[in-house]
Amino acid sequence: MTIYAASWSGGKDSCLAYWKAIGRGFKVSHLLNFIHADSTQSMSHGLDSKLIALQAKAMELPILQQKVTWDTYEAGFKNALEMLKPEGIKGLVTGDIYLQEHKDWIDRVCGEVGVIALLPLWGMNSDALLTEFIEAGFKAVIVSVKAKFMGKEWLGKHLDKDTASELSQLGVDVCGEAGEFHTFVYDGPSFKRPVKFGDTAIVSRDGHWTLNIKEYSLG
Repeated sequence: MTIYAASWSGGKDSCLAYWKAIGRGFKVSHLLNFIHADSTQSMSHGLDSKLIALQAKAMELPILQQKVTWDTYEAGFKNALEMLKPEGIKGLVTGDIYLQEHKDWIDRVCGEVGVIALLPLWGMNSDALLTEFIEAGFKAVIVSVKAKFMGKEWLGKHLDKDTASELSQLGVDVCGEAGEFHTFVYDGPSFKRPVKFGDTAIVSRDGHWTLNIKEYSLG
């Protein structure tokens, strides 16, 4: 059996991709996350790397957190996959939905290091995916929005049917596939324990409004 790692941002798409992969019988033994080399923030969502590590603990999975810069991202990505190979990992699960350039990049980079790319969400309808995520029982909160598309009042909103309807009316992709918004998953069927969080602050960073989660623990 091929053993996979799951590319993990801390948000809903990577979480749902992991969940769908194991639901289809694939074995996923590790999470893989990338963080800024010069800070403690994750590359994709700007979350505290310790908060993402706590998710892995809640899921009872080991996580590799690779430090990279945008200039060294591809090399760091390949190096991380090579580091996971001794663990028996021969494939990578990602949460890409429809951006062809993302799929092309994943297919190429994984192919160059001899790893199988598995995209369980690929080609699926965004509305259907968000509905599946919510109805499966996952709990997530919006933690980052691109200021050109959405205001800071969206930060802290929990992903439920009402929020999904509001996103649809706003006219953005309801999964935020083009980076309109990012989420943090704190509970759901793949979690053994929830991640609890308390004190937060709103910050402006690189054209985004971001929810800085300052207090967190395992439930």
